[in-house]
Amino acid sequence: MTLFSSRMTLAAAACIFASGVAAQDFCAGQGAGGQWIGGGEAASDITTADSHREQMALVLSGNAYVSVFSLSSPTDVRVEAAGRGNGDPAIDIYDSAGNLIMSDDDSGGNGAARAEMSLEPGTYCMSMVSYDGSPMTAFVRIGRTEQEALTAGASETSEPTSTADDGPAASGACADGQSLGTLNGPLMGEGSVRSNPVWRFTLDAPSALSITAENEDADPTLALLDANNDVLAENDDFDGLNSRIEVTTDLAPGEYCLQVGALTDEGLPIAVTVDTYDPQAALEALYARGEAAPPMGGPVAISDLGVLDNRLRQDVPITTDAQWFSMDVPEGGLVVIEAIGAGGSVDPWLAVYDDLGRQVGLNDDANDTLDAMVMTRVSRGSYLIALKQVGDGQGFVRLVMERFVPAP
Repeated sequence: MTLFSSRMTLAAAACIFASGVAAQDFCAGQGAGGQWIGGGEAASDITTADSHREQMALVLSGNAYVSVFSLSSPTDVRVEAAGRGNGDPAIDIYDSAGNLIMSDDDSGGNGAARAEMSLEPGTYCMSMVSYDGSPMTAFVRIGRTEQEALTAGASETSEPTSTADDGPAASGACADGQSLGTLNGPLMGEGSVRSNPVWRFTLDAPSALSITAENEDADPTLALLDANNDVLAENDDFDGLNSRIEVTTDLAPGEYCLQVGALTDEGLPIAVTVDTYDPQAALEALYARGEAAPPMGGPVAISDLGVLDNRLRQDVPITTDAQWFSMDVPEGGLVVIEAIGAGGSVDPWLAVYDDLGRQVGLNDDANDTLDAMVMTRVSRGSYLIALKQVGDGQGFVRLVMERFVPAP
């Protein structure tokens, strides 16, 4: 049994360093995570664009959606955002140095935002938020002032204009979406955001729902709307980069639709599934993702590692579904659990739970590596460890558990 000889040693052992990947940054930080309005830098030059550029945006609660555009020469530009249903967008425009050029809320009419300005060559960011902080879907359009406008303008009260080529009109996303059919079993569809950003389906009886949008390369977003285009639920990263909405109470019969977005590539196909919500399947999925601890002696296989007197070690193949291990700690102290890649292309993820199912530790990437490490104080008792692979890859992981106790 290892003894800590000083407080400094104990403090050093309690440090965990995690690494991450910075989001793409524009406009001196004001446009972090932004997307080129034309899908790429060259296509987002509004000066030379043969027509306006447009995106459909999903604004999650409290977050901003950022569109990035460029100008190759001085240009008169119009920037617009029109919400769906009761959406009320507000926009800020920043230059490449992060300076705020203009803000607007309702100049487009009917709650839409609109700004017209003469700008010099450079890169610019339009940041859009929901005025009241609620989830919102909206169209963003950026073009030259002589090109067709999305909004009617503050002096008008009509709905924002749209053409057949602009995607679903603001008059009704459900009516314009591609039909998945009536829910009598799993409903499935596949398409890119560019070709099919909206799907609709029908409930002929009250039903709770489980809805997914899957393709991690596209990083899909998902929103559920009713026939009035009111957002009922939304999600971004539920399972990895895939999205899932679980409606656990019955929705009334009627028409519903799904707004699907892609944070990485709007041209990639996204698989959409609508099915009835199954509480048992949802619980099993939590166990498979390592997000909840299964009961001891239940249907989930749990490998017993034995008593952690000092150190335990085991080499295991890693999978995208969580594998579960148990260990017994004979007395309180500090436990360090590591998942170390031992061959292949692996990115291990660890979670630790006590015998009541409370999470006491979680880690993905530690010490500037893809290896995972959890360091946590524990009491005497039994603990569960969840181990899984993040993303694609296969190989083996060396699972190492060590226990330390303070020096007397």
